Amino acid sequence: MMRSFYVMSLLACCLFVSGCATYSDLPAGTHKSIVDQSADASAAVVERESVAVPTVPADPPPSTDYVIGANDVLFINISGKPEFIVTSGNSSSKVQGSRVDGNGRVSLPLVGPVQVAGLTLSQAQAHIQEALRKYLNDPWVVVEVAEYKSQPLYLLGQFRAAGTYYMDRPLTLVQGVALGSGFDAAANLRGARLTRDRKIVPVDVYDLLTRGETGQNVWLKAGDTIYIPDNKTQQVFIFGAVKKPGPVPMPTSGLNLAQAIASAELREIGYDFRHVRIIRSLSTTRGELLVVDFDQVLRGDALPIQLQEGDIVYVPKSALGNWNDAINEILPSLQAISAILQPFVQVKFLSQH
Repeated sequence: MMRSFYVMSLLACCLFVSGCATYSDLPAGTHKSIVDQSADASAAVVERESVAVPTVPADPPPSTDYVIGANDVLFINISGKPEFIVTSGNSSSKVQGSRVDGNGRVSLPLVGPVQVAGLTLSQAQAHIQEALRKYLNDPWVVVEVAEYKSQPLYLLGQFRAAGTYYMDRPLTLVQGVALGSGFDAAANLRGARLTRDRKIVPVDVYDLLTRGETGQNVWLKAGDTIYIPDNKTQQVFIFGAVKKPGPVPMPTSGLNLAQAIASAELREIGYDFRHVRIIRSLSTTRGELLVVDFDQVLRGDALPIQLQEGDIVYVPKSALGNWNDAINEILPSLQAISAILQPFVQVKFLSQH
C-alpha cells in the first residue's frame, strides 16, 4: 500500500508541474507491483555507458638533486670567510644566506650577481667558485639551501593542515597529500583533483587514496594544486526543457530524478521524457552516461532513479539522435558553470571543446 501511495503521489506531483494531460492517475485502491531495485539500477535506465579519460602518462622519476630556483635562500660558505656571508630577510625574520632574485641570481661580495637558478647545488658551487677565481687565490665554496621557496605546492580544501608548502625533493601525489596531514571526515574524495597550469590533470585522486591505485601516483611539479572539496554542500544540475535550469540542492536524505525535475519546473510544452540524459561523475577520470525513460516512472512501471552528487540531468526539448547531439546542446550551459562541476566533466567534455 505504501508503494502504491508513493507512485500515485509521484504522478500527481509531476503532472501538476508539467501540465501534461497524457498521463492518467491510477484508480483508487490500485496495487501495482514494481521490482525493488538498487538506486542506480532502476528499470527506467535504458542505456548505460561507462566512460573513462586516459590517465596522464607517467613521468620518469625526477633527479634527486635539488634544482635551485627564484626565492630560494642559499647559504654560501666562501673559503670559511665570515665577511662573505649574506643575511637575507627583514628585521623580524632574518635568514643567514643569499636569496635568489626573480632573475635567478644571487649577489655576492666581490663578484656581484651570479646566475644560479636552474643549477643543482654542486653545479652552483662550481659556478660560484669559478667566478671567485678572479679575486681570490684558490677559493673553495660550499652551497647549501637555507630556505626552500622556489617550488610551491598548494593544498586547498579539506586537508587537516591546508596551506602552501615548498618541496625540498621530488614528491609524489600521495606524499603531497601527506604534507597536509591527510584529509578530514568532510572530504569529498570523488571531487578531489590535481590542478597544473590552470588545468585539471587527468589523474584519479579518488582511486589512489581509496583503492591504492599506484598508477595514479604521479610526480608533482612546482606550482601544483591539490584540492579536496567538502561533502556538505551537495547538488545536481538540470538543464534543457525546464524553467529553472542550473543547480538543485541535494538534501541529506537524497534526491531522485522526479524530485529534481519537479524542482526545476518543466516547460509547458516541448520535452522528451523517453530520453532524459544523465552525466554521472565517479571520479576525476571515470564516469557514466545514462539514458532514462522517465515515461516508465510516470506510468508507475519503474521507481525513479536516485541521483548522485554532481549528476548533470538534461531533459531534451525534442528527440535527440545520440549523445554527441546531447552534449553539443548542453555544452554552453556546462561552460557557464564550469568552475563548480565535478572534475570528470571538466576533463572529459570542457577541455575537449
